[in-house]
Amino acid sequence: MNLAPLTAAPVLVQLHVAAALGALLVGILQFAGRKGRTPHRVLGWAWVGLMLAVALSALGITGKDGRYSWIHLIVPFVLVLVPLAVLMARRHRVGRHRNLMLGLYLGALVLTGLFTLMPGRIMHDVLLGG
Repeated sequence: MNLAPLTAAPVLVQLHVAAALGALLVGILQFAGRKGRTPHRVLGWAWVGLMLAVALSALGITGKDGRYSWIHLIVPFVLVLVPLAVLMARRHRVGRHRNLMLGLYLGALVLTGLFTLMPGRIMHDVLLGG
């Protein structure tokens, strides 16, 4: 692992990565813990904040050519589905809440995160060398 590409990146990229890694960790804790209790709710709000930070920070990050990549297509989904998942929890529609959160975790964090490991991307250089 070589953190130099990340430390050399703009602060917004560093914040984006920190929020994404935080959301990955909090998500694991959420899936492993008991549901419906105060810790689940507190961690859930933290996860919501981290996911919104990831999505909103992505809007300020472009490629070297100044353009958005196709990965940015996930941003509108996150900005709509995260509040919808919260609404489902507040309405006690537990099944829909769980499915939305699982889909967001797997799609917006895990799958999209794997695409950041493609050659030419900062996380590729950090984790796999560049």
